[in-house]
Amino acid sequence: MRLTIATPAEIVVDDDAIQSLTAEDASGSFGIRPGHADLLTVLVPSVIAWKDGAGSEHFAAVRGGVLTVQGGRTVEVASREAFAGDDIDALEAALAASVAAARDREAAARAEAAGLQAAALRHIQRYLQATGAG
Repeated sequence: MRLTIATPAEIVVDDDAIQSLTAEDASGSFGIRPGHADLLTVLVPSVIAWKDGAGSEHFAAVRGGVLTVQGGRTVEVASREAFAGDDIDALEAALAASVAAARDREAAARAEAAGLQAAALRHIQRYLQATGAG
C-alpha cells in the first residue's frame, strides 16, 4: 500500500510499501491492511503507526485530519500539522505541546476579540451620549 501524510506546507510521509497502518478517529483505534474497503474518516489528534515492507514500525503524530483509503491500496492523510519519526514518546510529547499551543492561541484570540468588542461598545456609548441619543 502507499501512504501519504500531508500538511498545507509539506508532504511529511510518502511511503509506497506499507504492510499495515493503525490510526484513531472519534470511535477509537482502527487498522488498515491491503485490500481494505474505501474509507473516509476524521482523525483525532493522535499518533499514526505503520509497518513498512521490511516490517519496521514508523510513526507520525497528527493534529487531527482526514484519512482516506482508496482502492485498498492508497492511504492518504491530510492534517493541519504532522510530525514523523521513529520515537513514539517524542512524537506524543510534540503532539501534546502542539495541541496545548493551539489551545493557548485560540484563548488569546478569544480574549482579544472580547476586548475589541468591549472597546467598540464603549465608543458607541460615548458617541450616543455626545449626540444626546443615549
